[in-house]
Amino acid sequence: MSNYSAPIRDMQFVMRELASLDEVAALPGNEEVSVDLVDAILEEADKFASGVLAPLNWIGDQEGAKWVDGDVKTVPGWKDAYTQFSESGWAALAAEPEFGGQGLPSLIGTAVTEMWNSANVSFTLCPMLTNGAIEALLLTGSDEQKAMYLPKMVSGEWTGTMNLTEPNAGSDLAAVRSKAEPQGDGTYKIFGQKIFITYGDHDLTENIIHLVLARLPDAPEGVKGISLFVVPKFMVNADGSLGARNDVQCVSIEHKLGIHGSPTAVLAFGDNGGAIGTLVGEPNRGLEYMFIMMNEARFAVGLEGLALSESAYQLARQYAKDRIQGTEAGVRGGPKVAIIKHADVRRMLMWMRSHTEAMRAIAFVVAAASDKAHRHADESVRAKSQAFVDLMIPVVKGWFTETSVDIASTGVQVHGGMGYIEETGAAQYFRDARITPIYEGTTAIQANDLIGRKVARDNGEVIGLVLDEMRAVGDQLAATEGEAFAAIRKSLAAGVVAVEEAVAFILATYKADIKAASVGSVPFLKLLGIVAGGWQMARAALVAQEKLAAGDGDADFYRAKIITARFYADHVMSQAGGLSYTVVNGAAGALEMPEDLF
Repeated sequence: MSNYSAPIRDMQFVMRELASLDEVAALPGNEEVSVDLVDAILEEADKFASGVLAPLNWIGDQEGAKWVDGDVKTVPGWKDAYTQFSESGWAALAAEPEFGGQGLPSLIGTAVTEMWNSANVSFTLCPMLTNGAIEALLLTGSDEQKAMYLPKMVSGEWTGTMNLTEPNAGSDLAAVRSKAEPQGDGTYKIFGQKIFITYGDHDLTENIIHLVLARLPDAPEGVKGISLFVVPKFMVNADGSLGARNDVQCVSIEHKLGIHGSPTAVLAFGDNGGAIGTLVGEPNRGLEYMFIMMNEARFAVGLEGLALSESAYQLARQYAKDRIQGTEAGVRGGPKVAIIKHADVRRMLMWMRSHTEAMRAIAFVVAAASDKAHRHADESVRAKSQAFVDLMIPVVKGWFTETSVDIASTGVQVHGGMGYIEETGAAQYFRDARITPIYEGTTAIQANDLIGRKVARDNGEVIGLVLDEMRAVGDQLAATEGEAFAAIRKSLAAGVVAVEEAVAFILATYKADIKAASVGSVPFLKLLGIVAGGWQMARAALVAQEKLAAGDGDADFYRAKIITARFYADHVMSQAGGLSYTVVNGAAGALEMPEDLF
């Protein structure tokens, strides 16, 4: 079973040294943010994550949410935990103060959200989707909609969902067929069915605010004819009290491989006369608005990948320390030892650890850039920061989640046969992680977005600036003595070249032969993730060396940072050249096979 404890020391290091917490704290609106405040938040969040959420993770997996006579019952203990969560103010941590939020930076919210997900990803999916709905209403809702829904969504009294796909649509939202019929009084009747709706129904709160994609009667075909509507589970009266039950019903919940505590609902709108909703923003711009939620959700799902990786690593590390089996290699007649003494177990643990630290660094740096994009006084800094965030969102969502599946699988391997036994908990992380590369846009969707909108569209300008920053770190490594830094510098330099070669191919090929470019999109996403991780690990190693040279405390922590960065350079960055080769040369093998030979 998991005894999760938040990696607060590493979070503090990454926030302060890599994500520049001092710069985030200096942004307009962050005047009350300080190192002491951040440390206090992290400590309290760890108490809640380890003390309240983590103990519910196992029972959530074993018992799961239940559908009973049209209503969803969450796992025993879930509702009490959610009440504590909202009453303690955690739901409102990064939300706008105008609607009752605390307005704290995304950087802080990212660290705290990692803890929630590590402790209990099934629970955390509920506030995650609510945050996306809040963001969409903030940016596109009317004043009346904001006043009616946001205060209670921000406080956690009500939750929110995003209703996109339908049985016939999948990821092809152009195929959405749900209908919205105007009633002449500013409201619409919604008809249709939505599937895969996370927390589409539950008993945690008294109301659920659904954001729903549907078509108006005169809407054009395709994605340009989709509008967005607010459809509450219970109607809301003018005074804010709840009225009649709306015509939206949960007709079933899915039976899934993992995240059993999170109800994934099939929702029917309008089976009894029409579900009442109101239009969000302008007609036929719903998909554009929904992407606001999706971008928030994609970053959040990437955090799930990071968090599950941390949990799987912690569980595997503890098992490796406790499990006595075999003698140490090279020690004849020696005693039986913990398996952490065995070379390949150490390799697996370092593989898990180094990836997790690389992902955390990327996530926190992206979160800090998001804060600058929203709050910096200089418009050019805001624009540059947003461009970096846009480039990295597919990497956070795609590479983090794919990697989390591999890390959770490796955690099972560390446990050996016991990893295949449910009672150890290792298998749960593997099952829970497996959905993360799929929902909120599969890895291929993220990768195609990366090569098309984020690389080809601007002719590689933004990624070129990022590569310049990587090269600058390489210069710093060259000026730092030691075998480890020489190895890190060599791997980073090779990684930069690999990305450059892949980018050059994408730019030369995308417009002329989009299929050939797309074959390499997922390998390119992995390539960029690995090299971006190596960039951050190199930065971490340089900071650690400075701290050691200055005689700062926590020398063991800083030495571990350098060792982990060296491992990443030798074992992970070494993949860069092969991935670049695949991007440039992989189309023939994938596209030339006749379909009847598959």
